This record gives sequence, C-alpha cells and structure tokens, in this order.
Amino acid sequence: MPGSSQKFIDKARTLPVDQVFLDLEDACAPLAKPGARKTIVAALNEGGWDEKIRVVRVNDWTTEWTYRDVTEVVEGAGANLDAIMLPKAQTAEQIVALDMLITQIEKTMGYEVGRIGIEAQIENALGLVNVNAIATASPRVETIIFGPADFMASINMKSLVVGEQPPGYDVGDAYHHILMSILMAARAYDKQAIDGPYLQIKDVEGFRRVAARSAALGFDGKWVLHPGQIEAANETYSPRQEDYDHAENILDAYDWYTSEAGGKRGAAMIGDEMIDEASRKMALVISGKGRAAGMERTDRWTPPES
Repeated sequence: MPGSSQKFIDKARTLPVDQVFLDLEDACAPLAKPGARKTIVAALNEGGWDEKIRVVRVNDWTTEWTYRDVTEVVEGAGANLDAIMLPKAQTAEQIVALDMLITQIEKTMGYEVGRIGIEAQIENALGLVNVNAIATASPRVETIIFGPADFMASINMKSLVVGEQPPGYDVGDAYHHILMSILMAARAYDKQAIDGPYLQIKDVEGFRRVAARSAALGFDGKWVLHPGQIEAANETYSPRQEDYDHAENILDAYDWYTSEAGGKRGAAMIGDEMIDEASRKMALVISGKGRAAGMERTDRWTPPES
C-alpha cells in the first residue's frame, strides 16, 4: 500500500493477507515521501494489524531518500515493524549498509538488535548476478523478491505488460532463468522466495496464469496490488485438496511402515505408488503449505489389516 494514502493503509488492515508492506518507493510520489514517513510511523504504532507481517519498503540506495526513510521509520516505529524491504538490491554491500544502519538505530533506541529483518528485491541484471551474495550478506535477510517491471526495463525486454511473455518469445518461459536463480538462492540459504506484482489488476485470470508459473517452481507467494487478487493468490500458492490429502497420507503411511508395527521398512507401497524417505520429504513440503493455509483433510490413510 502507498505510504502516502491513509485510506489504503486502513483498508490493508482488513485484508486476508500474510503480509502488508507500506511503500515509500514507487507507489509514493517524490513530494509525498517526507509526509508518508510520518503516516507510516503512525499507522504502525496504532496497531490493528493482527498477525500480519509489517514491512516498509524504503527507497533504494541510489536515491537521496534512503537514509531518512530508514532512520525515521525505524526510530519512530521499530518496535512495531517486522522488516525493511530494500528495492533494487544490487550488491551484498548494499545489504550490509542497511544492516549497519538499522543496527545503529536499534542500539540508539534500545530496541532488540537484529530483530528487524531485511527483504531484498531483485530488479535488475546486476542484482540477479549477485543474488547469492545478497542472500548471505546479513543474518537479517529473510526474503528474496522478484521485481518484474524494473527488471524487464533493465534488460531491455521487448514488452510493456509486466510478467507476460514478450512478443516473439513463443516457446518456453522468458522468466524461467530469473525465477529459478532467485529460487535457488532462497532455498540454498533458507530464505523465502516471493514473486512480484501483476499490474493488470482487473485481469484475475492473467494473475492466476502468471502466478502459477512461480508457484509450480516452489515460490512461497506473490505480491497482490488489489484486493481482487488476494483469493487467486491464496489459492494458487496453496496445494490442491487432493494433493494435500495425498501428502498427509504419505506421511502417515511412511511413519507406520518404518515403525515396528509396520515392519521397519524403508520403502513401501501406498496404493500403486512406492514411497520412501524422499517421498516423505516431498510430502512434508505440500503438507506444510496446506497446514499453513488452514486446510483440513478430506481423506485419511489407514494401515492394512494384519
């Protein structure tokens, strides 16, 4: 939500989302940024966010606004802030600089040092080339985010529709390398991988189509710019009911077959499918996503009769 809009900030408190970020960057006009900092501080301190993760996106280090963004927001509302999002992250040094600035403020204000996280947004070629170094630059880094619009511009991609395949790219996915590079860095270093926005906010089916690409790869979620995209996002990044049920059944079956009662077997059959330790690990991923989404089982495996 733009940090300059009290109306949108109030609306954000009511939405069924996991995280809200209040924006001081692209969604906030240059002349509105100083006032938006104060609006954001007040909104964070007023509360009403329930269990939502509270994040503020500051301006990137190439601008004149970054240090004032961080200083005013963290000094004013650090106790009620979960993370700072750094757009256009290009090098590990930029993450280190942000970490050091936040640490100085935490010490000065008496906040717990290290509690506030960093979300790094990859929006150009240099950032992608350095994504592994960015992911490991600070223990504060929690999330790696793909910023498609700026990225498309930075590499001269021949398209004006954010997230859609560029004209002429008729086989495969033009974003596959980008998404996989971000995902590999995230998974290698235990970070979240988040897909960026889909700007055609009234085209919900387009949102679903684009979101399905990163969800299929294993991304943890995607930005929504409008309440109309929320249901589609929650559905796309949650397992299908039959997959969730199957994952839970694999876990139950594997636990039983590896037990004394089940014969202490490392591999067994569930229906026509062989399961083993690798199957258990795969099932844990789907089960974890389903449980996080509040899903309930509609089918339950039972051990075979002796």
